[in-house]
Order: sequence, then C-alpha cells, then structure tokens
Amino acid sequence: MQILNKFIVATIPLVPRPIVRYFANRYIAGEELIDAVNTVRFLNSQNMMATMDVLGESITKEEEALNAKQAAITTLKTITNENLNSNLSIKLTQLGLKLDKEFCFQNVRDIVKTAAELKNFVRIDMEDSSCTDDTIEIYMKLRKEFTNVGIVLQAYLKRTETDAIMLMNNGLKNFRLCKGIYIEPPTIAFKKKSEINQNFMKVLKIMFENKAYVGIATHDEELVMNSYKLISDMGLKKDEYEFQMLLGVRPELRSNIVKDGHRLRVYVPYGHHWYKYSIRRFKENPEIAGYVFKSIFTRNTFK
Repeated sequence: MQILNKFIVATIPLVPRPIVRYFANRYIAGEELIDAVNTVRFLNSQNMMATMDVLGESITKEEEALNAKQAAITTLKTITNENLNSNLSIKLTQLGLKLDKEFCFQNVRDIVKTAAELKNFVRIDMEDSSCTDDTIEIYMKLRKEFTNVGIVLQAYLKRTETDAIMLMNNGLKNFRLCKGIYIEPPTIAFKKKSEINQNFMKVLKIMFENKAYVGIATHDEELVMNSYKLISDMGLKKDEYEFQMLLGVRPELRSNIVKDGHRLRVYVPYGHHWYKYSIRRFKENPEIAGYVFKSIFTRNTFK
C-alpha cells in the first residue's frame, strides 16, 4: 500500500482539475462559506465540534493577506450568527508571515481580537520548520494580551519537547499536538513511525502532567488507544482534552471516539484555493492519498 500511495501522490498533479476535485471532495467542505457552515452543522448534529479554516497558500502580496484576514473575521462572525460549535484555525503564511512579521502579527491580532469579542477561540497552525520560531514568537506575543488563542506543535520535530516545556513554563498551556506532515530533514525531524509515535506520547504525557489542554490530533489508531490509556491513568476529565481529526479521514474511527465518550473536533477547510491545498496535502501525507484512492470506488454520503 505504501508503494501505491507514493504512486498516487506522484501522479495526482498530472490529473485534470475536475478529477482532482473528485478525489478531494471528501476532505474539503466546499468552495463557499455556506458549504462549511452546512458541514459544521452536520458535525454538530453528530456531537462533534469543528474548527473552520479558510484555505489559502503562502501569499505574495499584502492585499492577499488582508483579504485572508477579512475572510477569517467573516468566518468567526458567521460561526456566532449560525450558532455553530466551531472555532477557527489560521496559517500565518496566509496572513503575511513571509512578507513582514509585524504586518502578519497585526493581522493575526485583529482576528484574535474579533474572536475574543465573540467569545471564540483561534488556533494557530504550525507550518514547515522555517516558520516555527516566528510562529512561537507571535503566539507568545499574542498571549500577553489574549487568552483565546492556542498553538500547534508537531511530534516529529526533535525540538518539540523543548518548545512545549518552554511554553508551559511561561504559563502557555493550550496546544494541538499532531505528528507533523511537512517534509523535513532527518537532522531536525524523526523519520520512523515508531520514533514519531514514541515522541508523540512522551510530549502528550508531559503536557498533561503540566495541566495543559491538548487537542490530540491523530488518525493513528495506535496513538488513539495509547491516549485513551494515558487519559485513564491520569484521571483526566472529559473537558480537559479533546481529540481532533481531518474532515473525511477515517470517519469510522472518528465516530468510535465519540461513542467512547470523548470530545472530538473536526478540521473543516473550505475555500476557492482547494486545488493547491489538496495537492500539497496528498504530497505531505501519502496515507491520505491512499484514502483518496479508495474513495473513488465508494460512494461518499458526506463530504
């Protein structure tokens, strides 16, 4: 299956856009905000929370960043108006990180300020390693003013344990912990699944020991089961953590987690930039490409 997944990843960029759209259909709410609203409403009806994300690539003009900021603010207001159980996830490169760090900070601040006024929450996604230091810096600066913002840490980076401890020592204890999907050199990232999983559980335990709130973001059943055991051993309450998964990936596992009595949040991406997002996602995570390949032989009842 691994060889097949890699083959699919290599050939998807050659496939016509309509066919790629078919492949990606299950993993993206749609192109319009109303598509995301309907998806989140369905998830909420299934006792699942959501985090909405306006799709976008690294921008090259300030105008694009300002447009992305406005789209994020509109999404936050819509969440409130539609009474949805959802927060917002954002990427700093979409808001100008690669153009000017202070410009990016002001854009993010405007989004987080709006979320605070609406009593909502913003999760700052972690991108590739070239963004890690700046992302942590901006997050720490925001937390001096706001409490309704959290960060993502990636278990495959060798620095993550140190980053987590540093942040918690500064009183910053709201994380999404994921494996990490960007291609990084072995000097800074674990490459073996066993090493990544081991570090994931090590960091998760450290976070819980320090009373951090963690979104356990994984589609790996081994990590889910190990997290169950850790949660039980530490006697955590249901509101002290949550599981998180991508829209369309392993829906049966998603449902089982909810049936087992755990809170779960689904990442719901939407927007007109679905093509580049989809190609990048398939390249970064061949396992998802495998799910995509299988989806062409099954009829999706929910996208």
